[in-house]
Amino acid sequence: MADRAARAGWRRHPVVVLGAGAVVGLVGGMMGLGGAEFRLPLLIGVFGFAALAAVILNKAMSLVVVLTAIPARLIAVPLEDLTPHWDVVVNLLLGSLVGAWLGATWATRVRSATLYRVLAVLLVAIAAALAANHLGPADGLDLPAGLTVVVGVMAGVGIGVVAALMGVAGGELLIPTIVLLYGVDIKIAGSLSLAVSLPTMLVAFARYSRDRSFVVVRQQSRFVIIMTAGSIAGTVIGGLLLGVVSDLVLIPALVTLLLLSAIKIWRHR
Repeated sequence: MADRAARAGWRRHPVVVLGAGAVVGLVGGMMGLGGAEFRLPLLIGVFGFAALAAVILNKAMSLVVVLTAIPARLIAVPLEDLTPHWDVVVNLLLGSLVGAWLGATWATRVRSATLYRVLAVLLVAIAAALAANHLGPADGLDLPAGLTVVVGVMAGVGIGVVAALMGVAGGELLIPTIVLLYGVDIKIAGSLSLAVSLPTMLVAFARYSRDRSFVVVRQQSRFVIIMTAGSIAGTVIGGLLLGVVSDLVLIPALVTLLLLSAIKIWRHR
């Protein structure tokens, strides 16, 4: 109890909260992601939030970060380059919206101890996806059109569940799915992932808003504002530093960090 109280005390230090958000954004920006998968362990391990509260706060901050990323992304990849791929977005949304609702519903009903274990396993899965994404481009699956739609819906459900359970945008899963399943260029896939992420996050957020645990967003509004501001600033800086640190150094370090976080959360009481 004393340890948790000490960790909760860090929430009252705006410089610490801002700095933590900036580090998360910096890491995410350097990888071309939002960084929410790194924010979640901080919310639990450093700031002492319970599992469900951490997920809800992570979702709220991720939603704001994604909204601010869209205008910048449209400058890099114009809308006319994305419209030919509207069917990809619709296909994935057919599954991800359902998955987001199911994932958020399950998270609000499961025991906290179980949720900690699930989050730990998902952090390991994210670490594996992160490593796989940077091993090199993979060949597309080249499936028949009908099967592609079915697989897309199924993949969308899984991604929606994971995004809801972790409070993340899901870009680390969406981007490789879009590239492999639909054969889309990775730069366009990054923008399409935002088009899928935003509605998916809104659905999960709406479901969480129906649970009494959602009150944590109002109770911690100052914390959320400060950490989100740090995350946005860090994301911008990280984007400018994209490519400065070699992936051969960055990715193994981040994968290791996720795995260590998974172990800590698994053991969390």
